[in-house]
Amino acid sequence: QVQLVESGGGLVQAGGSLRLSCAASGSMSSINVMGWYRQAPGKQRELVADIISGGSTNYVDSVKGRFTVSRDNAKNTVYLQMNSLKPEDTAVYYCYVRYRKLLHWYDYWGQGTQVTVSS
Repeated sequence: QVQLVESGGGLVQAGGSLRLSCAASGSMSSINVMGWYRQAPGKQRELVADIISGGSTNYVDSVKGRFTVSRDNAKNTVYLQMNSLKPEDTAVYYCYVRYRKLLHWYDYWGQGTQVTVSS
């Protein structure tokens, strides 16, 4: 059983900042990728940013220069610092991990946290 506990969502004005956190726990041998997806109403879920265990990061073009993903491997926690927020960033943000258990890799998403950016 894997648990992802997300926190940090909320309501913020355009131009403001929020920091999301996600702590992973449970039966995992190791975690390769941690990151964040988001889904806005009427749109498909998209990858926002992720970070592999070695530290390499990946961002969707629309958040480059504004969002920063980081992780604390000792705590199995991933963070998403979101600056210069725009109304189009409004979405449910889902934490994501790719982990290994025994000989297999698995993908797992959290329950999501709402981020609302007002204009």
